[in-house]
Amino acid sequence: MTTLLVIAKEPLPGRVKTRLTPPFTPREAAALAEAALADTLDAVAAAPADRRVLVLDGAPGHWLPPGFDVVPQCPGGLDERLAAAFAGCAGPALLIGMDTPQVTPELLTVDFADCDAYFGPAADGGFWALGFARPEPALLRGVPMSTPETGAVQRERLAAAGLRVRDLPRLRDVDTAADARAVAALAPHGRFAARLARCTAVPGR
Repeated sequence: MTTLLVIAKEPLPGRVKTRLTPPFTPREAAALAEAALADTLDAVAAAPADRRVLVLDGAPGHWLPPGFDVVPQCPGGLDERLAAAFAGCAGPALLIGMDTPQVTPELLTVDFADCDAYFGPAADGGFWALGFARPEPALLRGVPMSTPETGAVQRERLAAAGLRVRDLPRLRDVDTAADARAVAALAPHGRFAARLARCTAVPGR
């Protein structure tokens, strides 16, 4: 039973994508976060899975498509929250965040027949995807998150545990305005690109 997990924050002004302000206002940054989350959830909905789960900090909104279970994030650092998300799975699971709206259903179509884990590196040194054939929450606890070394440390954890790891393509997270423009160019027909175009169309932006 393969589970696709999305870990996300409710896209509220001042709580998400704060590194986008400036040049965007907190409301615009939240709108971009909502669009990125909606694109991500659409990709997950279109990918093959037995179960789809949104691991959410906050409350679900109109952007949530049908077919998802919603579970709250546990307290603690990001490593603990990621570990808890995997602990709630009984079998193969792949987890992604809400920062890569360019993700496609094809990238999320995983087969654990000849590997134990999937790892998707991010351009900023983190990772955008992590998957296990059998949940291994302990391999996330204690990994320093949101640093340029996060991905390398997590990838080494997998290797040190003797897991056969399959690497996914490197993707760029949306953290800055430059990231937003680059990612929108990769997925020009998505909600994120459309929202960015409306934000940047404001005079003086």
